[in-house]
Amino acid sequence: MRIRFTASIYEWTARRNWFFVDVPPEPSADIADQPRMPRGFDSVRVTATVGATTWNTSIFPGGDTYALPLKAAVLKAEGIGRGDEITVDLDVHDG
Repeated sequence: MRIRFTASIYEWTARRNWFFVDVPPEPSADIADQPRMPRGFDSVRVTATVGATTWNTSIFPGGDTYALPLKAAVLKAEGIGRGDEITVDLDVHDG
């Protein structure tokens, strides 16, 4: 499954310097509907691309959406940070 979306970067309130974007509700529901083997924290393996930067990670469920963590290296390479709106290409591997 391949998804493209635009979202704003936010900092996780429980931990400083941890940044995320949320996958919108509709594609999150599509991801959640796919059968998969259970993984820690109900995470789903993905490959994410922002700008010219691509990395492998997992997305994590929370309410009606999944959260995509943004590594510090990605933020630095792309010159982005909290509050910036970014476009994300997400290849979902599980399911």
